[in-house]
Amino acid sequence: MLRRLFHLALLSILSPIFPPTSQLLADEPSREKTIRIAAVVTEYRHNSHADVIVSRLLQTFTLDGKGKSPKLKLVSLYTDQTPQSDISRKFSKQYGFPIFDSVEGALTLGGNKLAVEGVLLIAEHGEYRKSSTGQTIYPKRRLFEKIAGVFEKNHRSVPVFCDKHLADNWKDAKWLYDTAKRLKAPLMAGSSLPMLWRYPPVDVRKNASLKEIVAVSYHTLDAYGFHAMEMVQTLAERRKGGETGIKSVQCLQNAAVWKAETEKIFDVKLLQQALARLKRPVTLEDVKKRVKNPILFIIDYKDGLRVNVFTLNHAVGEWAAAWRYAETGKTESTLFWTQEARPFMHFSFLVQGIDRMMHTGKATWPVERTLMTSGALDALLISKANHGKKLKTPYLEFSYKTEWNWKQPPPPPKGRPINGQ
Repeated sequence: MLRRLFHLALLSILSPIFPPTSQLLADEPSREKTIRIAAVVTEYRHNSHADVIVSRLLQTFTLDGKGKSPKLKLVSLYTDQTPQSDISRKFSKQYGFPIFDSVEGALTLGGNKLAVEGVLLIAEHGEYRKSSTGQTIYPKRRLFEKIAGVFEKNHRSVPVFCDKHLADNWKDAKWLYDTAKRLKAPLMAGSSLPMLWRYPPVDVRKNASLKEIVAVSYHTLDAYGFHAMEMVQTLAERRKGGETGIKSVQCLQNAAVWKAETEKIFDVKLLQQALARLKRPVTLEDVKKRVKNPILFIIDYKDGLRVNVFTLNHAVGEWAAAWRYAETGKTESTLFWTQEARPFMHFSFLVQGIDRMMHTGKATWPVERTLMTSGALDALLISKANHGKKLKTPYLEFSYKTEWNWKQPPPPPKGRPINGQ
C-alpha cells in the first residue's frame, strides 16, 4: 500500500523522531527455530507487496540488511507473472533461493512431499482483469487451490498468510476460509492498517458500546477501500460482545453523499473530527468544494452499530477515524499513519504478526475479520454498481471475538527514497 509520490515531499515534516535501528521490534520474543517459507506471489518488483513483505525475510525488517530479522527463511518462490521490472531472479542469485515454475514445485522444493513449514500468498499487483464491480481479480482462489492440493496430497497442512483480502468476491473468499478449515490449515490475512501508528495513540475501549464510527479514506475503492474497511473493522470488533455481524450495506456517491448529511445518515461531527486529525487537515466546507466524486460506504451491523466510510479524493490523502460511544455519547478520533518511504516500516509489523503465526500455528489476529471485510467490500461495490441500492447481507451476520490488541509501534527508521534501495 504505497501512496502517491507527492506525499514524499512532506515526509521530513510528518515523520516522528527516529530511534536507532537496534531499538526496533525490541519487544518481540526471540525464537530459536527458523521456519522454512515458500512464497507464492503474483509479481515481484521493487516496492510491490511481494517486495515489502517477502524481502524482509531476505533484507531484515528495515530492508537494508542492518535491522533485526524475522525467524522466517525464504526457501522457494513461485511468481505468477514476470514483468520487465522483476527483481526475483536477481534476488534468487543473490540470496540463494530457487524459483519454481509451479506452486506445487515451490511447496515441495521440486520433490513429491510438502517441504516447507509455512506459505506466504501475496496476490497483489500484476496485470489482471477487472470484475464487473471494478475490483482487480487477483488469482487468489486459483493459487490457493494449488496450495490446498499439496496439503491434501500430503495429508497435512502448514500455516498460510494471504495478503490483504481473501478474494475479490464473497464466494471465493468463503471458499478459501472453508477450505482452510477443512484442511486444518492455520489461515491469516489482512491489511497492514490495523498495526499502524496512531496519532493520538488511542483505541476503542475494550467491551465498550459503540454507536457510530466515521472514517475517511482515499484513492481506489478496491485496493484502498479494503484498507479502510480493515481499519474500521479493527475498531468495531472491540465493542461489547465482540463482532456480531453485518446486516446490510449501501454505497452512495456524488450528491447522494451530501444528501445523506441532511438525512442524518452519518454524524457530521464525527466526520469533522476525523478530517481534523489529518496531518493536512481540511474542513468539511473545503471537502465539499474540492471533492468532485465523494463516495460513502454505509455499513449497518446486527447490533445497531453504524459505520460510515468516506472516500474523498482531491481533498484527503490519509486515513483517519472517529467514533462515538453509545453509553456516554463521548467521542474519540485518531489518524492512522503510514511511512510513505522505504522501508515502509508498517509492513514490518505485519510481518511480525506473520512470524508469530508461523511459529505458533495460531492466527495472530482473527481471519474472520478479513473474511468479513472481504465480503462487505464486495457487497458495497455491488451496491455502487446498482446505483446505491441498499443490500441485505445475511451471510455476513456471523460473530467472532478477538484477543488481539493494538499498541503504538516504535517510531520508524529514517525514510529512504522509494526508488532507491
